[in-house]
Amino acid sequence: MLAPLIALASAIDYPKTKTSDLVETLHGVQVADPYRWLEDDNSQETKAWVEAENKVTFSYLDGLPERDEIKQRLAKLWNFERFGLPEEQGGQWFFTHNSGLQNQSVLMTAAAPDAEPRVLLDPNTLSDDGTVSLADYQPSRDGKLLAWSLSRGGSDWNEIRIRDVSTGKDLEDELKWVKFSGMSWLEDGSGFFYSRYPAPGDGAALTERNRNHRIYFHKIGTPQQDDRMVYERPDQPDWNLSGSVTDDGDYLIIQVSDGTSTDNRVFYQKISDGETVELLDQADASYGFAGNIGSKFYFLTNLDAARYRVIAIDVEKPDRKNWEEVIPQTDDLLDNLSLVGGKLVCTYLHDAHTEIAVHDLHGEFLRQVDLPGIGSAGGFHGRIGDKFTYYGFSSFTDPGAVFRYDLESGTSTLWKTPEIDFDGSAFETKEVFVSSKDGTKIPVFLVHKKGLKLDGSHRTLLYGYGGFNISMSPGFSVSRAVWLERGGVFAMACIRGGGEFGKEWHESAIRLKKQTSYDDFISVAEWLQEKSYCTPSSLAIQGGSNGGLLVGACMTQRPDLFGACLPAVGVMDLLRFHKFTIGWAWKSDYGDPEDPEEFASLFKISPYHNLKPGTRYPATLVTTADHDDRVVPAHSFKFAARLQACQAEDGPPVLIRIETSAGHGAGTALDKVIQVSADQWAFLEANLKP
Repeated sequence: MLAPLIALASAIDYPKTKTSDLVETLHGVQVADPYRWLEDDNSQETKAWVEAENKVTFSYLDGLPERDEIKQRLAKLWNFERFGLPEEQGGQWFFTHNSGLQNQSVLMTAAAPDAEPRVLLDPNTLSDDGTVSLADYQPSRDGKLLAWSLSRGGSDWNEIRIRDVSTGKDLEDELKWVKFSGMSWLEDGSGFFYSRYPAPGDGAALTERNRNHRIYFHKIGTPQQDDRMVYERPDQPDWNLSGSVTDDGDYLIIQVSDGTSTDNRVFYQKISDGETVELLDQADASYGFAGNIGSKFYFLTNLDAARYRVIAIDVEKPDRKNWEEVIPQTDDLLDNLSLVGGKLVCTYLHDAHTEIAVHDLHGEFLRQVDLPGIGSAGGFHGRIGDKFTYYGFSSFTDPGAVFRYDLESGTSTLWKTPEIDFDGSAFETKEVFVSSKDGTKIPVFLVHKKGLKLDGSHRTLLYGYGGFNISMSPGFSVSRAVWLERGGVFAMACIRGGGEFGKEWHESAIRLKKQTSYDDFISVAEWLQEKSYCTPSSLAIQGGSNGGLLVGACMTQRPDLFGACLPAVGVMDLLRFHKFTIGWAWKSDYGDPEDPEEFASLFKISPYHNLKPGTRYPATLVTTADHDDRVVPAHSFKFAARLQACQAEDGPPVLIRIETSAGHGAGTALDKVIQVSADQWAFLEANLKP
């Protein structure tokens, strides 16, 4: 199955990308930015450059001998029936379903979980090419209306519509410029709360900085301009605001975040009077509202508990001296908390894989939930009076299933399980702990065919993220399954900057300490080679978004260590990330380029600025999309242009693949996902040399 090395960089006729002599003095440092002009995504020059780069890239990819075979296998493997977790409102059930190769999953409704469902909303009918997706949905509490939001081309911008559940017809209501928002109904179904930004300037929707988030209430049957503004903070234009109605319908919970910091504020309004009470206004810790019993509010928090605990606050007696610890911190990370059926369901990460514990409302331990193996479980949503709930489970080699969990007996019953053309029993998964540069043990999951001989001959893919308190845990991926079938080794490193072990794990690799993430990842790459899984020429690294930055930083710091790199939608310019859309919010992790000390740290690790002419960089396929308004594609454009200019003449190919009518990843049409996965695996097989 191995393809020969296809081409050297010198054999590829890259587009002649113009440069400017733009040099800025930042904190006394001369900083060149020769490709700044590529930041203008609306210019004809940029569009011509995108077209020229794609022409070169697809000419190369079209010549890869394994590409069609990989694509066909991906399509065959992806053609299996998939179900989302079911939700009940007003005696009506709602869940998503994909018959196999549908570009977008379809929203179904039924009178009972096992009753014959009918199609309520098919996003595949909203566009000819599958690029309009169902971003979110929320039924009213009586199950009669459905608030649903759509995304066009993968953008974070959403439009909200209202559908009559009985007829399947949309009302005239239409809400625009919604972003980073849920939809939370009043108990009587007369309307719902949502969040939005002011409309952006003409032509600036995908790049303009997002500020002044506000919470609105939309009354059904009225135009958006009549929506009541519920909460705003003009004195804090960078705050992100979201509102949700409690299960009893008595309170509107207002979650307030500042950027991507885990420390947040929580306010509330009584629905009856609308007066805002700033319950938690110090942003001294993370407070995740789980639910309430009357005036007692339950929170998941890392206040005085780096690995999180559960506390209860009686809002009638809110002084801290009256706060109650319900479930104390343990040695494992308490990753999620659900208040359902009169129980507190706790999702723990034990060495980065899931364990579930059920407690009563006083914190008394009741039982563990028996899971099928080492993997990830999620769900356990519902209301205080529910008798059962649903959860999903999957692992690296098992696409998993959806289970119904009886909250009284503690038994799990299979609801839906996929039938897939993949034999997971042929592979093994193990977890190892690798010493980083400073001696810290980094969890690494390894997946490969059973009986693997450690002779350094295996194509190995190392994946990581390491940021924003986000945890990496085992889960099934169709594309990775094909990688494994074709003899590849998959490794996932749970590096610092993520959330796998709580607040200290996250904060040990942020701002001035961001290099720690890259030290961890590089140490894992070195360990894989020391243990003879691979050699530098047979090792590839992959990551997206913050993980794309991870790949970019590691390949510029240690180009000798890798045979190929797959940075996707990465943050590649760490001196200007804060100037576009929601990028300013990332200062909590990366630091502030306007601060002299943090600028110096960012300048040292910024992938775009640390490319050096004449260096032999690994074979690289940069991927991005033209509608990515989370990490604007200019990051990848500038990085790829400079990488091509800097690549040594005898170096392997360094290309950029720019998807059209797609965004940061969520909602991408399945046929596009299959195609990019085939291109990536074929690129690796062509350029890795076992």
